[in-house]
Amino acid sequence: MAALQTSTLDAMKNNQAQLLNDWTHRLEANGATRNLKEQDLKQQTTELLHLIVSGLESGNGQNVAAPGWDEIRLFLEKLSHSRALLGQDSHQTASFIFSLKGPMFSMLQNHYQDNPALLAEQLWEISELLDALGMHTIRTFQKSREAVIKRQQEELLELSTPVVKLWDGVLALPMIGTLDSQRTQVVMESLLQRIVDTGSEIAIIDITGVPTVDTLVAQHLLKTVTAIRLMGADCIISGVRPQIAQTIVHLGLDLQGVVTKANLADALKLALTRLGLSVNKAG
Repeated sequence: MAALQTSTLDAMKNNQAQLLNDWTHRLEANGATRNLKEQDLKQQTTELLHLIVSGLESGNGQNVAAPGWDEIRLFLEKLSHSRALLGQDSHQTASFIFSLKGPMFSMLQNHYQDNPALLAEQLWEISELLDALGMHTIRTFQKSREAVIKRQQEELLELSTPVVKLWDGVLALPMIGTLDSQRTQVVMESLLQRIVDTGSEIAIIDITGVPTVDTLVAQHLLKTVTAIRLMGADCIISGVRPQIAQTIVHLGLDLQGVVTKANLADALKLALTRLGLSVNKAG
């Protein structure tokens, strides 16, 4: 197997300024600098080229998975994570590495213009190295992007299940959208925690914004109601529209004595009554 020549490494060290300049121009032409500050781009290109030269100079070979390339892998992982947070896609992120090929190849052509065989060999070695670095960058970018998406989904779940204090001792949880296992878990955790924090005696779950109620949705509701009762509080389900009531009857679902109301106003009125309170119009 061919190896990278010492002469190639010397050429890289002696032409770093030109390589960085040509690399930056290619990145700008490819649109890979979107959302990036000029100073950040300069720092990243300079550091990566330095790490490549250092890795090769230390005799670590060209297997980027080897222990000798730990530092550059860590750099690429941080780079991928930062690009994911900036909203860049995998193509833009990978272009940061692959755009270095052009300047490298031009440098090698000038350096080995009198030795075509050695030029072809060194072009292959550099191409293999940059391909490996680019693929590592893509893999870490995908992991970072998946982590960002997962965190955003969790935040959206929390935002879509706000627990509202309607009165002293009365909490309300307006549900919007479809209930699934993950969302039910978030609902239970947030609602039970608010019951503990506020010492509320009654929780109202409003399903006006839930499009359909099937067996699975009913099971999730019952789990939430059971958990609320175990906390020593009572639960009322409001927003049971005629269509939902018919569906529950047709499915033969048993809500096990759960109190239901047609709308949130009726549920709040019942909750206040249970607390021994009443609301009257001012005379």
